[in-house]
Parts: sequence; structure tokens; C-alpha cells
Amino acid sequence: MADKKVGIVADSTACLPSELAKELGIQVVPVDLVFEGKVYRDGLDSNYEEFYALLKSARRLPTTSAPSPSSYLEAMREAGKGREGVLCITVSSKVSAMYESARLAMEMAQGSMPGLQVTVLDSGTAAMAQGFVALEAARKAAQGVSLAEVETAARQVSAKANIVAMLDTLYYLAKGGRIPRAAAWIGSVLSIKPILEFRQGEVRLVERARTRRRALGRLLDIVEERLGNRPVHVAVVHANAIEEAQILKEKIRARWQCRELYITPFTPVMGAHLGPGLVGVAFYPD
Repeated sequence: MADKKVGIVADSTACLPSELAKELGIQVVPVDLVFEGKVYRDGLDSNYEEFYALLKSARRLPTTSAPSPSSYLEAMREAGKGREGVLCITVSSKVSAMYESARLAMEMAQGSMPGLQVTVLDSGTAAMAQGFVALEAARKAAQGVSLAEVETAARQVSAKANIVAMLDTLYYLAKGGRIPRAAAWIGSVLSIKPILEFRQGEVRLVERARTRRRALGRLLDIVEERLGNRPVHVAVVHANAIEEAQILKEKIRARWQCRELYITPFTPVMGAHLGPGLVGVAFYPD
């Protein structure tokens, strides 16, 4: 393996499998989650099953806040040890202040780490669609190439990465106010299971299904419409719905030639905005 010239930073909303992030040397900045009067570091301090059980009965929904510039700066410092540059990949700037926080950290790095070149990339997406951007950047960096080449590879995946997900309820989106249109999507049928797509910074309603079973089936149909028969990188994401995620994973394995295939849980910060029961597919073609 060539000497790495570039370190990679991501945030916990990328929902990266922890062992894979560790193996590739990706520095993950946790997002703060305030719930039941306590502050948790996303993905580090919370048990997923316990979190979702509490979320269902909570009188007041959790609140989240973007990592501080100093948190990003510390991750950049760690990722940049012995290296020439750092690429920091954030969740879409249209849904979070993380991008701006990371940019402030980049400006701080120019003063405190003048020999280190830092670039911040808005992934335009979230969850493992964002995670795949970080994975590609880390794998490219492992080849010992320049920061510019790592950024180019990350941008190429960012342009193709997609995530479609079935929500069990729109309650959490509407209540949190992240997407005001969510209330309009509910319509008159309260039991519907909306399927949303998040791509290139935009969240849109793809369709409504009347049952979970039908919605899960439609997820695969929608992925096929986007992909055809091309080889694909895939992650099944879920919010406390592991059994359905495993079934979906096996169906994907049987239908496509998968370059890589994972199951990853939505971290509590993601689940706080979308609610338990979500199942989705993040993917991009070769």
C-alpha cells in the first residue's frame, strides 16, 4: 500500500459501519443528541434499540446540533497527522449546518496547521449514500494520490449516490420541522408508508404505499429503475428494523452484482428526525 498523503473526515450521519471506518482510517465526528435531559455523542454513547424504544414513548422529541468547528478541527488535526492534506465530507448543507461548521474549522486549520491543506466537500446527501462518498475517498487516498485526486473521486460518487427509504410514519419529520412539506405528503390516509428519495441535496416524495410490505417491494423496483442491471455498491439502512433489512439484503444480493453490500443502522441522530421503522437502500452504480 502506498503512503497516504490524505486523511479523511466524515460525520456520524454517514452511518458508516464502525469497523470499516476504522479499517480505512476515517475520522468520524459525532453529532450531539440531547434526549431526556442528557447529551449523547451520536453512534458512541447510545444503544440503538434502547434509543428507539425511548423515542416511541417520549413526550418531547430529541434535539440535535451540528458538531462545533472545534470538533471538526480536532478530527482534521488527527486525520492530517503525517499527511499533506485532509478531505472532510459532510451531510448535505441543505439539511444541516455541519457543512458551515466544517468550513469554519477549515479556516481555523489554515492558522493552526499552516502546512496542512484542508478541503470540505458537501456530499449533497446523507446516511450511507454520504458514507459511500467517504469510503471512495478513503480508498482513493490509500493509493497515495493527491488531495485533488481524492476529491475528484469523492465528487464522482457524490454525483451518483442515491438513497430511497420507506418511512413508517411522517410524524417525526413533520414534528421536527426539517421538511415542512412532510405534512402535505401525509394526505388523508394516515396509515400510508411514504417512500422518499434523497439525492443531490434534494428530498422528494417518490410515492405512497398503503402497507409496509408493498412499500418494501417498491423500494427494490425503484432501485431497479435507477440502476438497470449495472454492478452496484449497496447498503441497506434501517431504524430498528433489522429483520426486514436482512430480507431486503438477500433479495438485493440475488438480483444484482454487488461490488459491496452492507446493512447499517441509522444512527440515533438520523432516527430522531425520521423515526423508528425506517428501511432504505443507499446505492450507486459503477
